[in-house]
Amino acid sequence: MAPKTAPKKASSNRPEERRKIVATNRKAKYDYEILDVYEAGIALQGTEVKSLRAGHVSLNDAFALVTDGEVFLRGLHIQEYDFGSWTNHEPRRVRKLLLHKSEIARLVGKTRETGHTLVPLSLYFSGGLCKVELALVRGKAKHDKREAMAERDAKREAERIVGRRIKGW
Repeated sequence: MAPKTAPKKASSNRPEERRKIVATNRKAKYDYEILDVYEAGIALQGTEVKSLRAGHVSLNDAFALVTDGEVFLRGLHIQEYDFGSWTNHEPRRVRKLLLHKSEIARLVGKTRETGHTLVPLSLYFSGGLCKVELALVRGKAKHDKREAMAERDAKREAERIVGRRIKGW
């Protein structure tokens, strides 16, 4: 019987470990109930990539639409590249998202349901490629937002009390 060997350590070259987050949509988790999350690539122009690497991007008003079997990201603002010339990009142009056909087919069915939409949660570079974390969401009512805030505050207060007891205050 061969001796058991320890499992190999995961390589640090994995794309998950080389993820560099450029922008996040923090308001999305407050305003929406997240039902499902997808990872999609984006079709970008050269000056857009340079501007993204500099961190000049805003996800505030961005959303995605499924039209004619393709997914497009609207409202994403990528500032014009400072050192660009006449080849500079339009800051709020519509950008195509790259997903598998099976994922797009699933999204078509789910977005047709009332109240469901696609919102980007974060924008990041993974292994040199720009990716978007896209979420299928449902809007929260005002009372749901208040409940979430109350839960968060209660959890924070409980952690504060536990921390004080540990320190002996």
